[in-house]
Amino acid sequence: MQGIENRAFLAFVILVSLAFAWVVSPYLGPILWAVVAAIVFDPMNRRLVATMPRWPNMAALITLVIIVALVIVPAILVGMSLLDELLALYGRIQSGELNVAKMFTDTRNSLPAGVTRALESLGLTDIDQGSQRFSDGIANIVRTLATGALNIGQSAFSFFIGIGVMLYLTFFLMRDGQAMVGEIRRKLPLVDDHKTALFEKFTTVIRATIKGSIVVAILQGIIGGLIFWGLGIHAALLGGVLMGFFSLLPAIGTGLIWVPVAIYLLATGSIWQGLVLVFCGFFIIGMVDNLLRPVLVGKDTRMPDYIVLISTLGGISILGVNGFILGPVVAALFMAAWEIFGRFRSAE
Repeated sequence: MQGIENRAFLAFVILVSLAFAWVVSPYLGPILWAVVAAIVFDPMNRRLVATMPRWPNMAALITLVIIVALVIVPAILVGMSLLDELLALYGRIQSGELNVAKMFTDTRNSLPAGVTRALESLGLTDIDQGSQRFSDGIANIVRTLATGALNIGQSAFSFFIGIGVMLYLTFFLMRDGQAMVGEIRRKLPLVDDHKTALFEKFTTVIRATIKGSIVVAILQGIIGGLIFWGLGIHAALLGGVLMGFFSLLPAIGTGLIWVPVAIYLLATGSIWQGLVLVFCGFFIIGMVDNLLRPVLVGKDTRMPDYIVLISTLGGISILGVNGFILGPVVAALFMAAWEIFGRFRSAE
């Protein structure tokens, strides 16, 4: 009878947990980013607590203000500026001021004969089709962002509720995080060594993912945007944002943006701008990843590039922007769990 009761109660616990997950699922994004912010800024919060041990609320509040000033406000401002730049670019294309077909034609006519023949064999020399795809792509991006901005404006209450939930939860996670983690560890039905190893790995992976992916992406986007601006390339902010976005994808990365631009510059006679962009792309933008990522992430948490690529793309396709974090984190925890399992099995 005792076994039946235990199994029934376990089923009840699982059912209630799933129901709770379903209830809070509309706020998955704010909850996820609150956890991420609390983990990433925990060292700062601890230093503040050490300087004011009697005021943990004040320490958490100061950390929260820093998060708003360094992350949320800049992200909103960049998003608004990016939308303005996209609208201006789309307007130039629609008015004919920016002739996409002429750009493609000039580039194709300036390419070496061997390259032209190779493109023809691949069916990539159709000017009308290429320019139309480019224009449609810009239009789709503008339409998507404009729709998103309109939705935010129409449901400003929900938008600010999401931000509020994230900040509110972040405050309590920073203030009471250690106690919460202790309670979760105590109640998890796992061996103590397994719980310790998994919690340490989870925290390390979150921090490594943020520092090794998001921070590097921001730096590469800023540097790329400044280089575009310095060379007088139109839509420098858009180029920087796209380079930051694609830098999250290993192997291909920022080259998806600056390489075509460099080819266009070289093909249309802007030789020194094209050469400077090639040099900066290889030795400045590209080296940021090679130099900073190992330092920020460390050898113990670095995953193979193909795992990062697949998990990031999979996370984005399933969860949207939240997949940037959840995809690599799930992949890293998957690898960590099997590593820990193998280590403890071999020790038996």
